[in-house]
Amino acid sequence: MNLLTHTLSSLWQVVLVGLIFGAGLPALFALGMRSLASGGSGENARPTPLGTTGAVVCFAVVLIAIIAGILLLTADFLSSSFGITLF
Repeated sequence: MNLLTHTLSSLWQVVLVGLIFGAGLPALFALGMRSLASGGSGENARPTPLGTTGAVVCFAVVLIAIIAGILLLTADFLSSSFGITLF
């Protein structure tokens, strides 16, 4: 029973991380693109200031997540080669 509980505990963590990074970041990027298009349609349509702010926040979160993922993957290399310990 302990093995089953431990396996289910690990499984929901993997599924949660997969949903966040697998579907959450592209959805957040799409939300940022949608907020840039909030000014309407047409040739001279401009995004509203609130839409621009929302897009910048969405894009910043996606960019930070990408950089953190790259740094997490290269943490051992950075630690052994340059002595930089990040995580």
